[in-house]
Amino acid sequence: MAESDPLLSRARGDSGRDCRAGFPASRSVQVGPDAAAGWDLCFDQAVVFIEDAIQYRSINHRMDAGSMWLYRWYYSDTCQWILSFVIFLILFLAFIETPSSLTSTSDVRYRSAPWDPPCGLTESIEGLCLLVFVADLSVKSYLVGWAQFQKSLWLLDYLVVLVVSLVDWTVSLSLVCQESSQKHPPPLRLRRLLRPFFLLQNSSMMKKTLKCIRWSLWEMASVVLLLALHLSVFTMFGMLLFTGEEQGDGQDKERLTYFRSLPEALTSLLVLLTTANNPDVMIPAYSKNRAYAIFFIVFTLIGSLFLMNLLTAIIYNQFRGYLVKSLQASLFRKRLGTRAAYEVLCTPAEGEAPPRGVGVKPQDLVQVLQKVQMDGTHRQAIVEKVHSYGGGLLSADKFQNLFNELDRRVVKERPPRPEYRSPLLQSAQFLFGHRWFDYLGNAVVLANLVSICVFLVRDADVLPRDRDDFILGILNCVFILYYLAEMLLKVFALGLLGYLSCPSNVFDGLLTVVLLVLELSTLALYRFPHPGWKPAVHGLLSLWDMVRLANMLIVFRFLRIVPGMKLMAVVASTILGLIKNMQAFGGILVVVYYVFAIVGITLFRGVIVAPPGNGSLAPDNGSAPCGSYEQLEYWANNFDDFAAALVTLWNVMVVNNWQVFLDAYRRYAGPWSKIYFVLWWLVSSVVWVNLFLALILENFLHKWDRRSHLQSLPRDPDPTYEMTTLELLFGHVLEEPTEEELIEKLQRHPHLQLCR
Repeated sequence: MAESDPLLSRARGDSGRDCRAGFPASRSVQVGPDAAAGWDLCFDQAVVFIEDAIQYRSINHRMDAGSMWLYRWYYSDTCQWILSFVIFLILFLAFIETPSSLTSTSDVRYRSAPWDPPCGLTESIEGLCLLVFVADLSVKSYLVGWAQFQKSLWLLDYLVVLVVSLVDWTVSLSLVCQESSQKHPPPLRLRRLLRPFFLLQNSSMMKKTLKCIRWSLWEMASVVLLLALHLSVFTMFGMLLFTGEEQGDGQDKERLTYFRSLPEALTSLLVLLTTANNPDVMIPAYSKNRAYAIFFIVFTLIGSLFLMNLLTAIIYNQFRGYLVKSLQASLFRKRLGTRAAYEVLCTPAEGEAPPRGVGVKPQDLVQVLQKVQMDGTHRQAIVEKVHSYGGGLLSADKFQNLFNELDRRVVKERPPRPEYRSPLLQSAQFLFGHRWFDYLGNAVVLANLVSICVFLVRDADVLPRDRDDFILGILNCVFILYYLAEMLLKVFALGLLGYLSCPSNVFDGLLTVVLLVLELSTLALYRFPHPGWKPAVHGLLSLWDMVRLANMLIVFRFLRIVPGMKLMAVVASTILGLIKNMQAFGGILVVVYYVFAIVGITLFRGVIVAPPGNGSLAPDNGSAPCGSYEQLEYWANNFDDFAAALVTLWNVMVVNNWQVFLDAYRRYAGPWSKIYFVLWWLVSSVVWVNLFLALILENFLHKWDRRSHLQSLPRDPDPTYEMTTLELLFGHVLEEPTEEELIEKLQRHPHLQLCR
């Protein structure tokens, strides 16, 4: 099909605009009130299609006037903010509902009785949240239509989750707060486990992430099976090797400590796979015979260095093209949305017959753009480009190219510097506005930081009440005066607007003002520094607290050197970009943490009890084995409330000393508890951490490739615009959808009949 051929789709009963065969949708042909209403509908459809393209949304939704009003209201900032707040609220309920996390500490020895919410409070909030989700599902289902609803697994799952949650919520109401009054609530409230689904279904990127994880499950499963075989073989070798025929020899101590039974041997080697108990696990045998080290070294080489890294390589290979695939799908949605807008707006040129004389009138597009919710700078750029094409009809190619402006961001020009007539002031302006003045400021900040380090090292063993802060107080006062002078001189050289236009200057200026206020407060309360400067405490903060706060701000101000170093600036900008790009993966981590924390509370709440007498088991009393949960005083790591469960899961994910948790919960809850912690290790440390590493590599490689690509490009003659990563970074990788693909997709639109 040629680019400008009329697009005639199949007749459908549920269509946004019905057309008779051969009846063109053109103002030059259609007359009367019905034609005017039909053209207004075309305008509204074009507005919605362009907004879908901007937000990379699917266009497969109802296109009649009422449905489009509901659709735009649903995707408005206010409505989406309310929905996001409701999702946050229902997830946050885990912190305040029984068992409540509202205590100052989670240590079972010192924890006070938690605050219990009044009967029905959390249930009422949750009921309101569920009603919002019912309304959300109803709107989505109506907009996509029944046929699309039946095909959407996410919407069907949404319905099932809501039904189960409402039934479970009703059961809780029927108990009339009895479950909150019991010391141990019922085994499981299903709706608490299902809450993270509301976060998942509201994010398209999180859905794509789950899809990619599903793609790589089989490859990961093969390596996990190899790990299991590796563990099993070496466990049997260890059980046969460390038999310990003589009492007290190295083999006997190794067997009694790490290889007493098959489950304990398997646990010891599993922990060794993460190197958390290395070299402790081999010391008893190695101290008697150095040859025993070969067993543990070979096990670590095969398991930790080969198989675990192989798993990382497999995950990276699966996700290597993840960003490109996601952007490719987003590009297709964008092109499809703009092409659909073109199709509903196109009209035949006067005096010419289709298909040669078909296009979009520039004034029609400008009128549509005024209704579109988009950034004002992008709208202005598109309108200017439309006017540059003249008054002729816009072809499909020109129409698509107009929306490439969405991939460009306006580079704000810095305000002009103030003009001084005096030669002296002009020289001062040149001097204080030069980059070498910034270098001098960086050197002064570095000197300030070195002075703080010197005093920290010198007074490391001196108590705060015995310190003489005279010299440090004088130095801080001098440096802060320099920072104030530097700020004022830069304002003089650049002008106030020019100074504020640079983010690094805003950062410097804000910290300088805070430091100045803090220094003035210190002088007002404790007077000017002098030898033996140790006044009594006035107000909320002591002298040492105020000096310490000032020093922390000065250290933080040292970050001003980052933009001045090009390589460091690239790395810093990459990290900031990673934070934005990793939102979906952070969301997946929140979901996993939430589910495991709820399960952990259900399984292990109350199993860790305070020692007799509510006292601490000190290592010198010999009552607790060295390196145990009790001797290390890990009492705050438990599953007695949601916040404590999250911290405990984090500590296990880091895998440092995670054998302590395995041993403690085996003793307090039973050997089956190891299954929970091993599953958490597999999901968090093995899968998610490796996934995170793979995506960091992907982002960094693309960032460095973009940097090299930018250096090889000629400079843009128009410095007021800058291409974003979508066009420059992935422009040579992304494939533009073909005309046939777009037309075929539009012809299969379930709710729209396009015709000319």
